Amino acid sequence: MTAVRTHTHAQAVDAAIELFSRQGYESTTVEEIADAAQVSRATFFRRYRSKEDVVFADHELLLEEVVVLLAATRPEARASEEANRSRETAWDPAVDPYLEVCRAARLVFDHHVGQRETSLARHQLLQQVPALRDRELVTTHRYERAFTAYLRDTLPPDRSLSTMSISFAASVVAVHNAVLRRWLRNPHLDLRPDLEEAFADLRRAAAAPSAASNEPVPSGKRVVVTVLEAGARPEDVARAVRDVLS
Repeated sequence: MTAVRTHTHAQAVDAAIELFSRQGYESTTVEEIADAAQVSRATFFRRYRSKEDVVFADHELLLEEVVVLLAATRPEARASEEANRSRETAWDPAVDPYLEVCRAARLVFDHHVGQRETSLARHQLLQQVPALRDRELVTTHRYERAFTAYLRDTLPPDRSLSTMSISFAASVVAVHNAVLRRWLRNPHLDLRPDLEEAFADLRRAAAAPSAASNEPVPSGKRVVVTVLEAGARPEDVARAVRDVLS
């Protein structure tokens, strides 16, 4: 991605969130956002499509960066860099797919922390606007799908098509979101060590799965993974499960 594109999207995100926070989501027009972001109405719709989309425009770029980061460790990408390796290689033992997914998730976490004011303002906005919460779920699911697709392509053949790809991707996203919510409530805390420890726990569990974890999921069933803090209320549990299922 170019620096100009990154700056343009960041400017639009900040402008939209500032307007929504100051005068309300429903009361803010596309024209006002476009003016604040210094783009025409036509350019706005070409880039962002809707008011909901512009709030997460930075994550569109971040998702692209995550996909590129993961793609660089796919077997075919490494084979092109090392001529003595076959492009038919299905799995590279030198690459730890679980570690690469955690690294990509850390990139997302660092983005939130690095854009502190925007992240905090967006979080406040999400509490007030259901349409934005729905849009956030879509964004979260896209990260999860990217992680799952990568794991299916890079894990050893006997495990790549098992539930491990799905459950690990979902677990990483759930842990990331749980730690991120803690940080959003207490932005003065450095929670990266907590995130690293939680990711390490997930990798250890994935590296030595129990026999039960490799059993096929019955037809029509889904594996749902979510992480909550101790003492979570029943409604918090219900919302977390609903978010995953959505």
